[in-house]
Amino acid sequence: MKVSNNRDLCYGSTECVHRVPSVFVFVDPGYGTVLPGHEDTDDNPLVREVAEKCPSQAITITDY
Repeated sequence: MKVSNNRDLCYGSTECVHRVPSVFVFVDPGYGTVLPGHEDTDDNPLVREVAEKCPSQAITITDY
């Protein structure tokens, strides 16, 4: 699956960063984003859960 984060929608709750730090990182000025090189992930249920529960609905998952 491919994961992405829309910084225009993200308002910086950082829930993604705290839950899956191997995929997401906190960047200034206070937004979560996908770590470079980690856009393609295995079918990780925790990443799916974080995307579903993102309060700003900024995280998108695309299945291949």
